[in-house]
Amino acid sequence: MQNPLTSIEDITDLYVIVDDCLPQKTVGAGRPSVLTDSEMITILVWCTAQLRFRTIKDIYEFIKLYHRSDFSVFPDYSSFVRHCNRLNPVLAGLLRGSLQTDSPVQFIDSTMLPVCKQVRADSHKTAKGVAAFGKNWQGWHYGFKLHATVNPEGQLCGFYFTPASFHDAQALPYLIRGKMKRIIVGDGGYNASVMRKKLWEENNSFVLAYPHPKQRTKLITKWQHLLLRARPKIECVFDYLKNHLSLVSSFPRSVNGYFFNYLRNLLAYQFMVAIF
Repeated sequence: MQNPLTSIEDITDLYVIVDDCLPQKTVGAGRPSVLTDSEMITILVWCTAQLRFRTIKDIYEFIKLYHRSDFSVFPDYSSFVRHCNRLNPVLAGLLRGSLQTDSPVQFIDSTMLPVCKQVRADSHKTAKGVAAFGKNWQGWHYGFKLHATVNPEGQLCGFYFTPASFHDAQALPYLIRGKMKRIIVGDGGYNASVMRKKLWEENNSFVLAYPHPKQRTKLITKWQHLLLRARPKIECVFDYLKNHLSLVSSFPRSVNGYFFNYLRNLLAYQFMVAIF
């Protein structure tokens, strides 16, 4: 997978891109943060995409050690964490702005985001009442589920977070918006006829999914066969997010912290496959 960040000579170039993408923020009441949102997001994206740091603590210690001289005033760790916890709406806005929603072909799937190991699920308190148990081919998980669509280049076209118990097909209306003609390619979990009809009538989108094992007489065209063979593209994206970045983590100590980690990693991934 080609990394466009290699065309950015240093962290300053990344800052310019991030600052251009962020809307102008009006000055409100109260003491302003030591670092601006643009500086914080630049630090987070750079350290996540280039250096693969897993925790806020790792990011803070690296910037403090190697880039302290780049800032006239540098926050303490508690202030740095509080600023991170306020960034979720900004990160979500940047991520939505980067989505390739007009891609004519999109691959859809979901992946489990456990918040802890299964043996600790019953005693886990951080996400209690929000996370849920869910089951896939790998077994039971406790946490959340990421539903996403990607285009053939691996760029994110849509994303939606739910508890792990949420059925894949029910996430389709949240991922497919507008009436542009699109082909949505998924596995057998998206083969429900009612939802497919709903998306065709309301969003002008055709859902192509593997037939049910009992549908032995269902015909398939060559182009459908080729698209279904390319469907593992989204599984490769999930594999990269979870095994090369740090999408799955048990370090956060709040629900807001979990989603900060998810958004930070998804945004860093978008920067890696396409500059806004």
